[in-house]
Amino acid sequence: MRRRKAQEREILADPKFNSKIVGKFINMVMLEGKKSVAEKMVYGAFELVKKHLNEQDVVKVFYKAIDNARPRLEVKPRRVGGATYQVPIEVRQERGTSIALRWIRDFAKNKKGKSMQDKLADEIIAAYKAEGSAIKKRDDTHKMAESNKAFAHFKW
Repeated sequence: MRRRKAQEREILADPKFNSKIVGKFINMVMLEGKKSVAEKMVYGAFELVKKHLNEQDVVKVFYKAIDNARPRLEVKPRRVGGATYQVPIEVRQERGTSIALRWIRDFAKNKKGKSMQDKLADEIIAAYKAEGSAIKKRDDTHKMAESNKAFAHFKW
């Protein structure tokens, strides 16, 4: 049996938009504790998104991008009698959001040839338009869950 659940940390809302999800994204982008650098990157990316889409409320665009990239199903390996099955399970809202943020960050980080601001802005715009790497990853995850639907009765 497991010992205890890890205590959930309270994530502070970001100072500019007063949004916890933007604050969480800034924390995810941050490297080596340099929060002000991460803030500049994320806010700079938001400015680029605002300019590119001619949209006033950039936070709404960001939320829509996250919602588009958020997986609804995922697979979890379960061992049953010596065999390991990929069992599809539904994703909780908070976990789905953090997965979407992670995918957007990682795909932006792995691109070459631009500044991180530009790459983040590109990924956010692509996710907002329901295209790009994060959306493809979500679709692949859903496809995997769909193809393993036969093992859904193993979830407990």
